[in-house]
Amino acid sequence: MATTSSSPQSLASKFRRIKPADVLTAEGDHGGLKRSMGLIALTMFSVGSIVGTGIFVILGEAVPKAGPAVLISFVLAAVVCAFSALSYAELAGSIPVSGSSYSYTYATLGELVAWIVGWCLMLEYGVSVAAVAVGWGQYLNEFLSTFGLEIPAQFANPPGEAGGVFNIPAVIVVVLCAFLLLRGASESAKVNTIMVFLKIGILLFFCAIAFTAFEPGNFKPFLPLGAAGISAAAGQVFFSYIGFDAASTAGEEAKNAKRDLPRAIIASLVIVTILYVLVAAAAIGARGGQPDQWEGANSEAVLAGIAREVTGSSWAPTIIALGAVISIFSVVLVVMYGQTRILFAMGRDGLLPKVFTKVNPKTQTPVNNTIIVAVVISILAAFVPLGQLAEATSIGTLAAFAVVNVGVITLWLSRPDLERTFKVPLLPLFPIIGVVFCLWLIAALDIVTWIVFFAWLLLGLLVYFFYGLKHSNVSSDAPNDVPAAVAAKDLPTRNISVGSIIGAVILVVLAVVSFSKAFSEGMGAVKMVIWIVMGLVALAGIAYVVIGLRQESAGRAEVAAGKSADGAAAMRGGTNRITAALLIPGILFVLAMTFATSTRAAEEKANQEAGGQVTTSSQLLP
Repeated sequence: MATTSSSPQSLASKFRRIKPADVLTAEGDHGGLKRSMGLIALTMFSVGSIVGTGIFVILGEAVPKAGPAVLISFVLAAVVCAFSALSYAELAGSIPVSGSSYSYTYATLGELVAWIVGWCLMLEYGVSVAAVAVGWGQYLNEFLSTFGLEIPAQFANPPGEAGGVFNIPAVIVVVLCAFLLLRGASESAKVNTIMVFLKIGILLFFCAIAFTAFEPGNFKPFLPLGAAGISAAAGQVFFSYIGFDAASTAGEEAKNAKRDLPRAIIASLVIVTILYVLVAAAAIGARGGQPDQWEGANSEAVLAGIAREVTGSSWAPTIIALGAVISIFSVVLVVMYGQTRILFAMGRDGLLPKVFTKVNPKTQTPVNNTIIVAVVISILAAFVPLGQLAEATSIGTLAAFAVVNVGVITLWLSRPDLERTFKVPLLPLFPIIGVVFCLWLIAALDIVTWIVFFAWLLLGLLVYFFYGLKHSNVSSDAPNDVPAAVAAKDLPTRNISVGSIIGAVILVVLAVVSFSKAFSEGMGAVKMVIWIVMGLVALAGIAYVVIGLRQESAGRAEVAAGKSADGAAAMRGGTNRITAALLIPGILFVLAMTFATSTRAAEEKANQEAGGQVTTSSQLLP
């Protein structure tokens, strides 16, 4: 039932209204979903979501960019993902509900931002699972072709692609996954766990085959394209790690959510990183790692191709193709699960119709939205060429990651009393690095992707203003602050000094790099000004970190002296200063690097069109 407010709210206050973490958790405990998943099932949910077709195809695109150093690219991409994964782990353990980043944002940054995140997740989950379902049909056809069978093109592709009329395999896989989800979360988790172990086993099978032809000399030279190649390949493989947050959507169906969700998120990223590096090392060791050795390689079947080269037969590639079919089925199942749970949470909050909250009392699953999701995804996969719409999911994913990183800092400032089974180390540095990396990757996306994303965002805002704003269950600006009953002196403290000092050191490096670039030979006037401003902002950030640390330290002293309220406010103010001091230079650095990279690329294109010398990859570093 909606609560009432004693006075009319302004529109801005409605945008900012939050749903406190303890209210969200209490609703989750009585939401009607069955708690049936343990740590292994939760971990396999995230692993199942991450390991799709990416590892089966990405090497054909990444190795030509970095050579054998693609191994470093995989580790670097995992580290970049880890900053956001740590934030997800803390929030999942603090607010164990089905809404994942949508609910975390509702508890920290307010309703409007939460709606935007939830709307982005609808795009990410809905379109990506439809695209993956389309891919499942393609890999199924490839697997069947080894037995002389084939699904006719008109029934294996959507209209407008390869003479397609209706994509039957895509609809079949969606319907099968919906059937499993309707039977219950426990059954879905068991099937997913089996499939994840199978696809991991098939990837290890590939490694075993490839290592029989392993040649250490294939890793020399290790850095044929330098640091620029590593960076380019890392950006390419980053999206192969997307999906670690899948476990967080099972917050209301985990047996011990506060303990197991953080462990599952972190464990899944570690498992997948090790698996990816093993597969990449085996592939390079067998085929070679120099870019010219991968030219013309069929990126859609690179692992199967290597298996064929090593064994000289068709049985090994057939098993690899089967692995891709199993892998994609698992992804469809888990992503559909996550979509239904996020819609369930949004419906419970009143931002979507209540039809999304109906739970089957027997299976204890949200039956209506499972059917709705299956129908919508089936239509998308069967009839709609997804094209650029699928690319737009990248912005939605990265935006959600960035908001979660901000949210973990916000929740610590507003609710330090909240029980946390896991804490992000070096707060606020790690979440800020996570935000900066997400913004960097967003800035690299093309303009058409941005246009599609903003069109989707505009549609979402219209839905919110005409429906969600009126039907929200949170009708008062609930305080997202420490309960009055909790004295400031009794609040847990968190040592932010180490992270702040490391952040200040990074700002020193940033200032040195900025000034050195500003006064380097051949630097144009506009770029010089940009880098000088960047250096000055970094220096100002260092000063602000020092001020923030002093303020936070003084607040601790006041709390110790019994001045609880004043001390808590000072500690919060100091942390806010430090956060701003690290975040603002980071954002400006992303903008400066993006501008430098784009202008360098434009200059290179002009040189090539004029018949000038081709720039090497190392020169492409801004």
